[in-house]
Amino acid sequence: MDLLTIKETFTHRLKQYQYDLTNYQLEQFHTYACLLQEWNHKMNLTAITDLDAIFEKHFLDSVLPAFDIPLYGRFCDIGAGAGFPSIPLKILYPELEITIIEPLKKRCLFLQEVCTQLHLDITILNARAEDSIKELRESFDFVSARAVANLTMLSELCVPFVRVGGYFIAMKGASAKEELHAAEHAITILGTKLQKESTHTLSDGSIRKNLFFEKIKATPKKYPRSFALIKKQPLK
Repeated sequence: MDLLTIKETFTHRLKQYQYDLTNYQLEQFHTYACLLQEWNHKMNLTAITDLDAIFEKHFLDSVLPAFDIPLYGRFCDIGAGAGFPSIPLKILYPELEITIIEPLKKRCLFLQEVCTQLHLDITILNARAEDSIKELRESFDFVSARAVANLTMLSELCVPFVRVGGYFIAMKGASAKEELHAAEHAITILGTKLQKESTHTLSDGSIRKNLFFEKIKATPKKYPRSFALIKKQPLK
């Protein structure tokens, strides 16, 4: 697929969600895709390297939650990797105050380069989530993570950062229902409840399910535990 068709297809998909992309935003996405391809030769950022797949499976996928629930205020992306979903969301909604928490320094260097070239004001923290919680506990309106871990583990990493009344957004695939069932206990003791879920289908037929959990009470201070312990003894 040629570049013009890729851009037209992406623009059309966003229009289906009542969003009119500006030329400047479209060029930001294009620059971001090119940086992904360039830096992927230096480090393992993504297995998806075709331009059309980057636009759909990374960019469109990342912004889908914004069409299911209004985003505002402070947004935190835990374990952002190559910048998903936070950077596509920042391009689409420049007013969002975004913080990225990413433990790998080399990925942080990539993210900083993307922010510099795209003129994006994003706070990038080179740290593990559990090491950042002391300063950032319950300070975000929205917290999300994409393809980091199963829902039980993910909820313990993310929910403590959400303010009461805010939302934890879990971005999942076809296994979302099974993960949700397995995470019921964790979701409850961490202080959230499922408020909304949505399903989207990409052009290749793959399913994307977004789960929106409202924070209804403060998370007990003992969470999150160390990642090693979360992995070894998940909340059940």
